[in-house]
Amino acid sequence: MLETLLSFLGKPPEYHTPLPEADARHAMGALMVRAAKADSVFRLEEIQVIDEVLAARYDLNPVEAAKMRASCQLLESEMPDTVEMTDILKSSVSIAEREATVAALWAVVYADGVKKEPEEQLLREIERALGISKARAQELKQAAKG
Repeated sequence: MLETLLSFLGKPPEYHTPLPEADARHAMGALMVRAAKADSVFRLEEIQVIDEVLAARYDLNPVEAAKMRASCQLLESEMPDTVEMTDILKSSVSIAEREATVAALWAVVYADGVKKEPEEQLLREIERALGISKARAQELKQAAKG
């Protein structure tokens, strides 16, 4: 009886939050999470920008955006290959959407006011994988700087 009562109070040991579908929306969110974590620090400012981008891009309220970001964090942690995430986007969205994703990634990187080399390297890798030219990528980066 005590075991039954305790099982109601907590998650069973075999419980695992299911992964979200690896669609373009979640891949884009996962890339933003990866960009935010590239410098080994996931700051509140970065989380806020991710939530704002998700809310604006997918017409979500703040709670829905935070839930989506949490799903994207889970997906990011389970998908070790950045190119795999970019391939999902590249094959399913227009070049304009890919450029908007790069702009959002730079906004996340600049959110904490500190841009570090690991972030720069990751975004260059993503830009190449998404088929964004160096010149266009530079324009998107400058626009995100403000």
